Amino acid sequence: MTTALAGQPSRSPWKRRIDQLFIRLTQVFAVCAGVLLACMVLVMAWQSVPAFQRFGLSFIFRSAWNPVPGREDFGVFPMLYGTLVSSLLALLIAVPLGLGTAIFLSEDFIPPWSRLAISFLVELLAAIPSVVYGLWGIFVLIPLLQPVERWLHAHLGWIPLFGTEPVGLGMLPASLVLAMMVLPIFTAIAKDSLEALPPELRQASVALGATRWWTLFRVLMPAALPGIVGGAILALGRALGETMAVTMLIGNANQLNVSLLAPANTIASLLANQFPEARGIHVSALMYAALLLMLMTLLVNLLAEAIIARLKATYE
Repeated sequence: MTTALAGQPSRSPWKRRIDQLFIRLTQVFAVCAGVLLACMVLVMAWQSVPAFQRFGLSFIFRSAWNPVPGREDFGVFPMLYGTLVSSLLALLIAVPLGLGTAIFLSEDFIPPWSRLAISFLVELLAAIPSVVYGLWGIFVLIPLLQPVERWLHAHLGWIPLFGTEPVGLGMLPASLVLAMMVLPIFTAIAKDSLEALPPELRQASVALGATRWWTLFRVLMPAALPGIVGGAILALGRALGETMAVTMLIGNANQLNVSLLAPANTIASLLANQFPEARGIHVSALMYAALLLMLMTLLVNLLAEAIIARLKATYE
């Protein structure tokens, strides 16, 4: 019998043809995905040309948003600020919680059946529709949060972050719900990164006399760091583009306010709210904002690739 590798039989001709067909199919799907993305960018760029010609790059740094016909004036800076602050705040909350959950589920702290049940429940959070998160935020989270917000304003109101009277809807409840929405993504990736480490790492560390926590924080965590950082960046990308839940909770105020207790807005919420009724230059301004959001997400992904490549080069 002809062998490709010592001790392994060669694949039959029809199996090789199936392999080639599968490779061609994956190539076609990859090219289709790239073409689709390029078409979306081209459409947005083409339709944003009138707004770019009228407002230029000042559109990014201006705070005016007036869609009244005859007096149109647009600037997207408050929405850019709201998108970045809500996403980063959500990540700041979700990463410690998700990392702790990933360590708890990947180590032998509890029986395997309990780990499986908790993992299933955490992953189930990703299957809840965005609108359900929004309704939960309105009817459960905001009433629970209002006493805390009033205390923050009463005792720490001299800090600009808590300088306005809480009105219910605002940046803080939107960020908390965003944190819940990105938590399962980050937790699943961090847990898989820890579980994918070879058992020899742990055995070698223990054999050298390291304790369980020393092994975890000085051996396993650095080895899994590229995957953990990649999960955090993917969660950030998810938070940047979230629409419905944020639209229901953030207050949709197109003005800049640094207070977390004040209503704000994001680019995704702006598009969801105003696109159905937009006409003329208003549509072009929204396309310009959508293009900026896509560029922001692209930069996040490129940053993730660069960080992961740097960490792999450091620890491998």
